[in-house]
Formats: sequence, C-alpha cells, structure tokens
Amino acid sequence: MSSSTVARAMRLLAELGQGERSLEQLAAVLDVHKSTVLRLLRPMEDERVVQRDAAHRYRLGPQLFALASLALEQRGVRAVAAPHLRELNAATGQTVHLAAYEGGEVVYIDKYDSRHPVRMYSRIGLRAALHCAAVAKVLLADMPPSERQRVAEGIEYTPFTANTLAGPQELLAELATVAEQGWARENAEHESFINCVAAPVRDATGRVVAAVSVSVPDMLLTYEQVLALLPHLRAATAAISADCGFTAARPDRWEHP
Repeated sequence: MSSSTVARAMRLLAELGQGERSLEQLAAVLDVHKSTVLRLLRPMEDERVVQRDAAHRYRLGPQLFALASLALEQRGVRAVAAPHLRELNAATGQTVHLAAYEGGEVVYIDKYDSRHPVRMYSRIGLRAALHCAAVAKVLLADMPPSERQRVAEGIEYTPFTANTLAGPQELLAELATVAEQGWARENAEHESFINCVAAPVRDATGRVVAAVSVSVPDMLLTYEQVLALLPHLRAATAAISADCGFTAARPDRWEHP
C-alpha cells in the first residue's frame, strides 16, 4: 500500500469522525472519482473499520473503536490525566485526587498534594468510603439503577461524622442527584473538617472510567468556596475526557445543566 493511499484513507476516517457521509461527499473531500473512494473503503468495510448503512452512507465502525480503546488502555487513564491534574492542582492550590472503581471498591490511583502545610490523610492505593466520598458518588452514579441499588444495599454505613449518609435510600437519592447534575459534593461527610467536589472522566463510549476531586480543609476554604472551584474541576475533567476520546456530541448517560 502506497503512502498516498494511506494518507487518503486517513483523510476519509477523519472526515467520518465528523459524522456519517455519503460516497459522493467522501469523493468530494478527496477530489477524486467515487470509484477511487470505493476502492479505499471496501477493505476498511471488510475489517469493520467503517460501516455502510442501507442508505449507502458510511460511518466509523466498531473495529476502529476497539483499536482506539486498546490504544488508550495502553496509556492508562492515570497517564492521560496527569498533565491536567497537575494544572488543576496548580490553579487551585488544593489537593487533587484521581479515583477509579476496581473490583467493587473505589481506589485512589493518583494524588497531587495541596501547596499548603495541611496535608490530606489519603494516599494512592487507599480505598475511598463508598457512602460518603465524592469520587465514589461520581463512579456509583454512572451505574445502571439496578446495580446502584445492589451496591448501596451492600455497604456498611459507618457514621464518620454527623453528615455521613446513614443508609441505602439516602445514598440512592444522592446518586440520583449526582447523575442529574454531573458532579458530586462531600460536605464534611468523612472528615468533619474536609469538603470536596468531584466530577467524572469519560472514555470514548461515554462511560465514566474515573473521577477527579478537589479536597480542602475548612480552615483554608469554606464549603461555599470549595463549590466555587467547580469550574476549574469540570474544565480539567472535560480536558481529560477529551483526551480519552469522549466528545460532547456522543450520547451521554448523564444529563448536564
């Protein structure tokens, strides 16, 4: 296969990345005859890199998504998120966490400490409390309702503070709110002096694969001031999600305001 053929095939894939196209439209992109485009598309269609519908319009195929997913898995969400987490940490000056749902537990997989002398107890590899940590709420909220309920009913609701959620119904109501608004809060629920906000990181399919949080002791910022960090947080998670292949045009399982 010549380099010009590869270049043309890549241009077709880039065009299809913008949405489905007809054969005529793709021929116009390359400024070639339709027969030339067909010769490029047929082997890609055979390998399911592109698909053709009944109206003879082309779109990206499942094999391309599978390859993209493998490429991202080789990098890992931690590596993808790292530069954005560093920027978020620098912009806010506060502790930033990255967490993932693994084997029925929410685990911190990265952490950037506050620039202030006060340090969080958390560390990479530590499990987050499912019923009160903001990152846990984000990750659980992406589950189907039946799975949410199963997890909620299996939690031991240790009352860490007066604000800790006390049972499955409270947690499920909180998760419904998180799913609706697209972010989670932790208002002195695990430590009486710590407030936190968290938001989701999505992959190319729209699935939540991680959560990012900003956590702050109340001696540094009030609860309301922590909520004011949400624009910084959501800009960071949007950038990470974009690097993971997520686009706003792709169907989302959460409704955002």
